[in-house]
Amino acid sequence: MNNLKILVSLFLTFLSFVSCAQNDSKIIVGAEQTGLYFPLLKDKQIAVVANHTSLIGDAHLVDSLVSAKMAVAKIFSPEHGFRGKADAGQLIDNKIDLVTGLPIISLYGSHKKPTSEDMQDIDLVIFDIQDVGARFYTYISTMTYVMEACAENDIPIIVLDRPNPNGFYVDGPLLDTAFKSFVGMHAVPIVHGMTVGEYAQMVNGEFWMKDSIQCDLTVIPVANYTHSDFYELPKKPSPNLPNKYAVYLYPSLCLFEGTDVSIGRGTEYPFQVIGHPKFLLGSYIFVPRSIPGIATHPKHEGVYCNGQNLIAYAQEMQNNPAQLNLTWLLAYYNALKDKTEFFTDYFTLLVGTDLLQQQIEEGWDEAQIRESWQSGLSEFMKIRKQYLLYPDFE
Repeated sequence: MNNLKILVSLFLTFLSFVSCAQNDSKIIVGAEQTGLYFPLLKDKQIAVVANHTSLIGDAHLVDSLVSAKMAVAKIFSPEHGFRGKADAGQLIDNKIDLVTGLPIISLYGSHKKPTSEDMQDIDLVIFDIQDVGARFYTYISTMTYVMEACAENDIPIIVLDRPNPNGFYVDGPLLDTAFKSFVGMHAVPIVHGMTVGEYAQMVNGEFWMKDSIQCDLTVIPVANYTHSDFYELPKKPSPNLPNKYAVYLYPSLCLFEGTDVSIGRGTEYPFQVIGHPKFLLGSYIFVPRSIPGIATHPKHEGVYCNGQNLIAYAQEMQNNPAQLNLTWLLAYYNALKDKTEFFTDYFTLLVGTDLLQQQIEEGWDEAQIRESWQSGLSEFMKIRKQYLLYPDFE
């Protein structure tokens, strides 16, 4: 059954390329290809997992479904909420969408997975959220829990695929399942190089859900996309990733979230600057402030941080090495004198293993650290290859 579903997804990929052949330079996301999935929604009670990135052109997917007289029964929202206005980690209450009147059920906080009660009277689930391609970005964790709930309740799920803006490389240590959490659920590297549709197929095909169950999964593919593309998101995916530079730097800079170093939360350049009050080597100064809906009491709030502005580096993304940048992490660790306050417990959850912290503390250089990842990356690439829907990067 799983192989059949993958063949169906590959056939849909072929259809999407054929149907868009007259405009073969434009990337067309799954949600926009209504002809491939609207027929599957007929006479179905639908739940939609969506947020502010779930767009068909300028219109929200949910609004479009309602306008097309589809029977949308409820909305599931991920971290940052349905309209994408909540800060990272901020709890979101269930509510009613003021535009459609539909109930919104938050899949964050203590309620990360839909319950059987949530799934009552639902015939089909649609998942459509823009991801950024890093293991610790929680939308793929939400997707996994939704797939699991669908499998347990015998409900099909359709994933409307979108490009991965960091899909042009694979890098980082594989997660050790001893460190499994909502910011890392599967034995994949930090940067996995897959779209959400490909990732969903891998989770399903590798039996990575609870009790090795599988769901009835259909992926509506992106037309005209390849993993070599540097795709600029039309909408910021979350409040602290405001532009393509932040999205590009995110996989490398998010590691600092598990340290005492600021990555610019509470400034106009989140995930584009790094600094610390006691870092003496940088030439860029910023002061983190609380910003409603974006940064609530950020690290080093109200304190001058000295460090670096990395926007110029990010502007050269197509010329930079296609890999995580460890230079900054090693430089800040080596420059800050109080090593006992550098790492927090969150660092190992973000990295997915305790080995990287040990290696840094023992003085390993970047080449040695990277070499320790290679065996795991080679094995992952073999698995990943089975589930790709689009031409891979070279």
